[in-house]
Amino acid sequence: MGDTKWLSEDEMAAWQAFLAAGALLDRRIEEQLKADAGLSHVQYEVLVRLSAAEGGELRMSELAADVLTTKSGLTYQITQMEKAGLVRRRSCPGDVRGVYAVLTGAGRARLEEAAPGHLRVVRAHLFDVLSEGQVRAMREGLQEVVRVLGGA
Repeated sequence: MGDTKWLSEDEMAAWQAFLAAGALLDRRIEEQLKADAGLSHVQYEVLVRLSAAEGGELRMSELAADVLTTKSGLTYQITQMEKAGLVRRRSCPGDVRGVYAVLTGAGRARLEEAAPGHLRVVRAHLFDVLSEGQVRAMREGLQEVVRVLGGA
């Protein structure tokens, strides 16, 4: 404990605000997506990533990394989404272990239905309460954290 560099008062306040803001915003997003589109936040992010991918498909391992979840957690979500007709799976021709998640027409339609409400929540509870300088500082700081942690 002698070598431990404790958080300063400002650092502790920033850490606690980061945790609280993330949890509160995620709760609002979950509530809105469930109510408006019957989706979890992870499921929404899966639809976003697939819609942006070439051909509307990604390898499951790449998709798990993109949505910052485990492979088993993604498998569960894809199974639920497959039952709802939002995605389907297809085998990778060159790799017997490889599986792709593929966006369906119903999945694209659900995303288009859910996106406006999702954006309203994110805007109202995050970006509209911050100044341009605060948004820029948040972006730069969090991008650096992601870079250091190996996510970029």
